[in-house]
Amino acid sequence: MERDLGAVFDVDHDDLREHFERDTYRGRAYHYLPDARHGVERGTVVVDDVVVRGFPSIPRTLVLDPGVADFFDGPVAIEEKLNGYNVRIARTDGDVYAFTRSGYICPFTTDLARELPVEDFFDDHPERVLCGELIGPENPYTTHDYDEVETAALRVFDVRHRESGDPLPVADRRELCDSYDLPAVPEFGVYDPDDAVAAVRETISDLDEREREGVVMKSADGRRALKYTTSAIHRADLAHAFDKPYDYGRDFLFARIIREAYQAVEFADSDGEARERARDMGEAILLPAIESIRDVREGEPIGDEHTIRGDPATIEAQLNRFREYGLHLEISEDYYDEGERVVTFLKVADASRDKIEHFLDGGTIDE
Repeated sequence: MERDLGAVFDVDHDDLREHFERDTYRGRAYHYLPDARHGVERGTVVVDDVVVRGFPSIPRTLVLDPGVADFFDGPVAIEEKLNGYNVRIARTDGDVYAFTRSGYICPFTTDLARELPVEDFFDDHPERVLCGELIGPENPYTTHDYDEVETAALRVFDVRHRESGDPLPVADRRELCDSYDLPAVPEFGVYDPDDAVAAVRETISDLDEREREGVVMKSADGRRALKYTTSAIHRADLAHAFDKPYDYGRDFLFARIIREAYQAVEFADSDGEARERARDMGEAILLPAIESIRDVREGEPIGDEHTIRGDPATIEAQLNRFREYGLHLEISEDYYDEGERVVTFLKVADASRDKIEHFLDGGTIDE
């Protein structure tokens, strides 16, 4: 890596450089930052001496009032927070790549990104990076489906300068996406901070009924963002975690329960509504865990099932990438459909399976 990181990030070059890890994608070497260091975002990448900044974390508010007014001092744009995986798409040395949140080049997502109408965009804006959420079925990372999405699809939620990380203003970004026919996340309007609270509450209630994730609020210049999520996603997260009960930590559980408690208070739940909310949360935690314990007792594997389709070489590269990262895959289907390879596989939750087997065999636990 020849690029002077000190000049880019105004930090000691050697100290930052030692935290980058090296990887290759189809013979091309690149470096990525697996953890945030010296104010530089996790997932920052250097490929062909081009820097692609990692995507910054977005803070969360537990209460909309006064959280929104305290955070924003001007107009607030409200957009949907989608349930998928974060990806950045950039072009370096003539090639388009898709980078995951952690910074590695994903074979599956890179091929998908190259099928999007991005070439004209990068011809005109070579130093920009498209930040989006990959949603829908037939993707290798998430299991949430959207009725309106038939297969893995991108929704752009940000356009940034790839090296500085500076975002475009919200209106400019949406206009840019529209002009290049790039699909964007749904929007729910722009409000003054005081009016935004009621708008978000109404939007969250609607999204919750449709079992969608939540909203991201952004300042007009795109530099400040705040997220807020639905009860439905809190329950879905817990259900997803507790069918692999030993793969997620206690912090994961606490965070979602406490979000739900604050939401119940702010949305003025009656005693009956609060009890119904509590029952739903309890079922989301306990029922998946019971099912997984039963499955292990019967000798069945547990984990997350995914189906992916695409170019055969890309599918093989994606599966190999998972294996390189130590994931245990069990393939249940592997066939070809009109030249595309289609694979259904289970990411086996080894830690949870082993722990459950241990306790089912009479193992003890110190508490």
